[in-house]
Amino acid sequence: MLGKTVVITGATSGIGEVAACRLAQQGARIVLIARDRSRAEPVLQRLKAIPPGRNHIVHYADLSRLAEMKRAAEVIVGSERRIDVLINNAGALFATRKVTEDGLETTFATNHMSYFVVTNLLIERLKATPGARILSTASDAHKRATLDFDDLQSEKRYSGFGMYGRSKLMNILFTRELARRLAGSGITANCLHPGFVATRFGDTSGGLTSLVVRGAKRFALTPDEGAKTIVYLASSPEVDGITGKYFHKCTQAMPTAEAQNDADARRLWDISTQLSGVGG
Repeated sequence: MLGKTVVITGATSGIGEVAACRLAQQGARIVLIARDRSRAEPVLQRLKAIPPGRNHIVHYADLSRLAEMKRAAEVIVGSERRIDVLINNAGALFATRKVTEDGLETTFATNHMSYFVVTNLLIERLKATPGARILSTASDAHKRATLDFDDLQSEKRYSGFGMYGRSKLMNILFTRELARRLAGSGITANCLHPGFVATRFGDTSGGLTSLVVRGAKRFALTPDEGAKTIVYLASSPEVDGITGKYFHKCTQAMPTAEAQNDADARRLWDISTQLSGVGG
């Protein structure tokens, strides 16, 4: 990773933070997109303390808001000549349904639309970088999910875990369609299940959801273990040229039939373009 630039979201704690530090230790320069300055600044200082001391940087944005997604991506496009790896790792789980200023359900906005918008706006920088990689953190939570395109954002019926699972299904479908569209460009796009990891994820979801998540963490992986597949997909020569796949424990895995539905992948892409104005 020496001399390479890695853009990563969701890296102020948990597996994202571990992955950022591991890649910095391999020589990469890290560009963070973060929301919380109080958590991002200590991470940035830890990165800067890792030899050989690259010019790591953080850009601040609330990735549940379309304008912020676009602003952060545009700043990066204006300041970075190359992007070798884009890691979409931002994610959240909410016990109750909330709507953003754009009228989007917050899980849908954060877990899916941020991946979609940021990737599409950085795509030209990725195309200009030989062998660039895009990887997105999905989850085996998709295995309990199906998409209802008449209620994509759970207006009729909402549960925190249900919407989270659907957002992870969207991550896989997004990766699948992205890989199809990038065929022949030299860019690869893959996604992964990191395992159930003991991080701060879910701690602020609210209500019973937070209690359930906290209790389950007693049996969870450590962030170091959970970050391994992210680091592998970002850096390993073993995945050169492999695209459109789903990984678990650094190995290709088989997602559900719903996650392999190319018609749904194209339909989700088109809806996401209509909502965001990008990706057409």
